[in-house]
Amino acid sequence: MMLIALLYYQNEKKLYFDLTKTKMQNVVSNISSQIIFAHMQDRSLDSSQFFKTNLYQISFYDDKKKKMFGNLEEKIDFSKKIIEKDQYFILVDDSTYGHLGVYYIAIKENLFFKTIQSLQNRIIILFLIIYSIIALIGFFLAKLFLKPIKDEREKLNNFIKDTTHELNTPISAILMSSENEELTKKQVQRIQLAAQKVSEIYKDLTYIFLEDKEDKSQIKMHNLKELIEEQLKYFEALAEKKHITISTKLETTNYEIDENDFIRLFNNIISNAIKYNKQKGSISIKLQKNTLSIKDTGIGIEEKKIKDIFNRYYRATTQSGGFGIGLNIVNEVCKKYNIKLHVKSKLSEETTFILEF
Repeated sequence: MMLIALLYYQNEKKLYFDLTKTKMQNVVSNISSQIIFAHMQDRSLDSSQFFKTNLYQISFYDDKKKKMFGNLEEKIDFSKKIIEKDQYFILVDDSTYGHLGVYYIAIKENLFFKTIQSLQNRIIILFLIIYSIIALIGFFLAKLFLKPIKDEREKLNNFIKDTTHELNTPISAILMSSENEELTKKQVQRIQLAAQKVSEIYKDLTYIFLEDKEDKSQIKMHNLKELIEEQLKYFEALAEKKHITISTKLETTNYEIDENDFIRLFNNIISNAIKYNKQKGSISIKLQKNTLSIKDTGIGIEEKKIKDIFNRYYRATTQSGGFGIGLNIVNEVCKKYNIKLHVKSKLSEETTFILEF
C-alpha cells in the first residue's frame, strides 16, 4: 500500500505538472499573440494587464536576454525551456520572434508546490484510513485504480501532441503569408483562414478546460435564425476554399440559450461539415418547427462508430485533422439544454445532424 500511495502521488504530481505547464503555455501563447498582433497593428501594448493575477509572475526580455519589464525577479537560464527549483518552476518561451522588441517571456507558477504539499497531506491521511480499513484488499483496489489514471495520462499526452500539430499548421500559414510587406488577396485570405482556425481551437480548448461554464452562462431568448446567419459569414472563406455550396432554409425560431453555447454548438457541426466534405460538395441547413438539421455530402460515418463520435478525444477517421473535442462540446451543450440530438449517416455519401429544441 505504501508503494501504491507513492505511485499514485507520482502519477498525480506528473498529471498536475502537465496540466499546469499546459495552462502556462496557453497564457504565454495568448500574451505572445497579443504582442505580435499589436506589432502588426503598429500600436502600443498595455503591459499592465499581464500583472493583475496572483497565479503567475511574468517578465519580458530583449534579444540580449536583459529584462525589459515584469514582476519576475529570479535569474533566468535561457538555455532551458523549463527551470525547476525547490519551491517553483519557470517556463521560458521565445515565440514572440522579437515583436515589439520582446524575444523571451519567462513565467513563474506560484501555486504548484503548495498544491503538491496539499496532495502529500491528503495521501498520507488517505493511506492511514485505507490501511486500517481495507488492508487485505488494497492491492486489488490499487490495480483497478491505477489503470484508469494511466489511460487518462496517455489520452492527455496524445491530446497535447495533437493540439501542437493542429496549431502548427495555421500558425505556419500565418507566418509564411505575412513575410512580405505587401500582401496579395490570396495571402490575406490564407491568413484569415489560419487565424479563424486558431481562434476555433482556442475557444474549444478554453471551453473544455478553463472556463467555468455555469458562472459564465447568460441564458436568454435568442433568434436562432439570426445567430446562424451571422456565424455562416465566418465560414464563407473556408467553404469557398473547397468550393462547397451552402444552402439555407431558415424560419424565425426563438429559444432560451446562452449565445456562446449555441455558437459553439453550431460552429463545431458546420466546421466538421466543411472539414469532412468533398471538393465541390454541398451543405444544407434547415431550421423549421424548432428543428435544426445540417446535412453535408461528406465522407460519412460508419454506423458502428456513430455511438462513439461524441466521446472526448475520439476520432472516427484520420482523413482530416482534429483532436476529438468538437462533437464532445456539441454533446455537452445539448445535454445542458435538453436538446435532442440525432445523427444519420451513409458512408461515403452524407451525414445529417438533427437537433430538436
